[in-house]
This record gives sequence, structure tokens and C-alpha cells, in this order.
Amino acid sequence: MLDPRSLYTLADPSPDLVPGPGPVLVHALNGFVDAGSAPRLVADHLLGSLPHEPVATFDADQLVDYRSRRPAMVYDHDHYASFERPELVLYAVRDRDGQVFLLLRGPEPDTQWERFAAAVTELIEHFDVSSTVGLHAIGMPVPHTRPLGVIGHANRADLVPQGQSWPGTVQIPGSAAALLELRLGEAGHPALGFVVQVPHYLSDTPYPDAAAVLLDSLSDYAGLVVPRSDLLSAAEQTREAIAEQVAGSDEVARVVTALEQQYDAYVGGQERRSLLATDDAKLPSADELAAEVERYLKAEAPGGQEDPGA
Repeated sequence: MLDPRSLYTLADPSPDLVPGPGPVLVHALNGFVDAGSAPRLVADHLLGSLPHEPVATFDADQLVDYRSRRPAMVYDHDHYASFERPELVLYAVRDRDGQVFLLLRGPEPDTQWERFAAAVTELIEHFDVSSTVGLHAIGMPVPHTRPLGVIGHANRADLVPQGQSWPGTVQIPGSAAALLELRLGEAGHPALGFVVQVPHYLSDTPYPDAAAVLLDSLSDYAGLVVPRSDLLSAAEQTREAIAEQVAGSDEVARVVTALEQQYDAYVGGQERRSLLATDDAKLPSADELAAEVERYLKAEAPGGQEDPGA
């Protein structure tokens, strides 16, 4: 493996982080397991509402496959005017109380995952990071009219939030973020993640409600004081737009109503029904639940395609 240190450049001079316990590092990488663009919306909100400065910049040319995710360019009449270069940057951010945390945002690396994980581990040790938190979102058959669920995971059992673990085992396509959590555990660094469940019919559109849930999970864990009004306002506007679309389509309304009934039956414990169940079905096994996650992630993976006969 090439030297991980040459994959990033530290800011000069390096920001003076407050003394005391090390900061939390949050990573919100877009490109995979980011239904509703929820992780990106959280990162945009944090950087748009809190003071911050870059502490390290990764060499995107080494990590991003431009032909897989072609960056935007502007062609102006007779010439190319600009190039939207991908940026993978680690920021030092201060919350409303002055508490410092680190935020890694940008595209998920397409290549050199092991080297990337090693580089992030070096930065974690350089800044004496206390724990690492990943933000993710996955499409699930849940209605937008009910509270969004969160799945928690960690590389240490005591870090997994109570009541948020996944009830089964599943083999899924890997990701740079998942590998990072695994490698951090092997190196003795605590890491955890939150996965918000986004209504599957809203997976391809920005969904601020899911971002707000991730932000609350992060704030509760790390004790961060973060403004929420702009994000909540965007969520309200999105809900109004969705309500109009549902009202204008009987077919969509029927789908939402069916999901609501399944959700209410599941939460209320009526015959222990599942969010994935049909009218006559009981709660499926953990393997069946895991298969729903596996199906979604395989469809989201590059070149992935859901089996229409599944």
C-alpha cells in the first residue's frame, strides 16, 4: 500500500483545537447509502450554520473515478468556463457552545479504500479524536407520515444505541465508510454510525426530514449544540410539497395508506406485523428483514440492478 500520509494535506497553520478530551469526528460521504441525500444535507447544514475551517484536504484525483461520477463543467458559448472539482475535506467545526468537532464531507472514494481508511486513522490519531460517527440513510418501505426509524451500529457493543441494532445478519456491498469503521475497530478506535430509514419512494430526492433525524442522533450522542431552524423549515416545505403530490395521485395515496397501516400495526404490536408484511403476513424473520436491506444496497451499488423478478 502506498504511503497514506501522501493522500492528504494538512492545513498550514493547523487550526488550534481546544485542549481537553479529543473531538468527535463525523463523516458524511455521499454516493452510497445516502437515500434522500440525508448525509449531504446534514453536512451542508452544519457548514452553513456554524463557524468552520479546513484542517485537511484529500487528493480527490487519487480517490474519485471521474468517469463513474462525471463532475459538472460549464460550457460558455465557445469555451469551457469552469470545472466543478470534487472535494473531500476534513473541517474543524465549532458548535453554538464553542465545542469543536471534526467533519469529513465529500464523495465516497471509488478507489484505494484501504489507503483511505489508513489515512483517516492517521488523522484521528493526529487530532486525538475520541470517537468517530458515520451518517447514513437507506430506503425502506416506510411512510413519510410517520416518525423515521434509525438503525445504530458500532465497532464496540457498548456503543450501539439501545433498541437500534439490526435483528439479523446480511451480506451487502461494501463501502469506504463501512471499511473505515471496521479498520478503526481493529486499531482500537471507537466508531459508530446512524442509519436513518427513508421512505423508499423518496430515496432519489433530497429529504430534509431524514437529515433532521440524523442531526438529532448526532447531537444527542456527541452533546453538540447545533441550530436546527433552517433544516426544520426545509423539512416543512418538503412535507407540504409531498402532500400535494400524494393528494394529486390516487395510486400514490393508496401506497402511502398501505404503508401507514403496516407501520401502525407494527408499532402497535397488533399481531406483530411487519413494515414489510402484506395484509395476511406475520412478522418475517431477521433474515427476511435483512434481505430487504441487501436488496436496496445491491440496487444502489455501482452497476447494481434490482432483480425485477425478486
